[in-house]
Amino acid sequence: MPLPSVILPGYLARGTDYRWLEKILNERGIPTVTVPLRKRDWLPTIGGRSVVPILRQIDRTIAAVREKYNSETVNLIGHSAGGWIARIYLGDQPYDLHGDVTGKAAIWQGRKIVSRLITLGTPHISQERWTKRNLDFVQNSYPGAFYPEIQYICVAGKAVYGQRWQSWLAYNSYQITCGTGECWGDGITPVKAAHLEGALNLTLEGIWHSPNSPGHWYGSPEVVEMWVEYLLETPGAV
Repeated sequence: MPLPSVILPGYLARGTDYRWLEKILNERGIPTVTVPLRKRDWLPTIGGRSVVPILRQIDRTIAAVREKYNSETVNLIGHSAGGWIARIYLGDQPYDLHGDVTGKAAIWQGRKIVSRLITLGTPHISQERWTKRNLDFVQNSYPGAFYPEIQYICVAGKAVYGQRWQSWLAYNSYQITCGTGECWGDGITPVKAAHLEGALNLTLEGIWHSPNSPGHWYGSPEVVEMWVEYLLETPGAV
């Protein structure tokens, strides 16, 4: 049986927003659970503050999944911000830049219990002042596909070309993420920000960022088929 998977929601998203993706994966024989976040769980993180409250919920969910399925390791699926938060969870460096935790409480070392990390439309870089501090920590501490024992699969959507007048939201989102608005992306995250050096990087044509997008998103049944194979493989097969 494939390893169990844990879905990490995007910023301000609820665990229930991913119920259909969770259902699709379970029907494919991949035991899947979503971190049961509520919108209010994100409130302490607003304004670029610490994501420790989210990391704690991730840790509790993974512990429960490992116990339920008697599995030493799990696969992580991080959508949007869930992808870079997962990279903090994997790490050995103390995430103490906000001063809310110190010592061992600031180190998660999830790499010991994670086999794969799949990121879906994750902005792995940012120029936006509220998120830059956290993302700079991730990039400086764990550049690229940092841990060789973990398989990183980074999925980007290519649905909207950012233009100042024709696609204003995409243009501005791309600009504050990677510094230029005129590029391709999923309407929120530009392709160039969704990939990591050393990872298996996929670019999917016509794929939008979120479940509320006007077209297919990363969790649409047809799109899941484009990346689900990596959850079905045995560890070390990518």
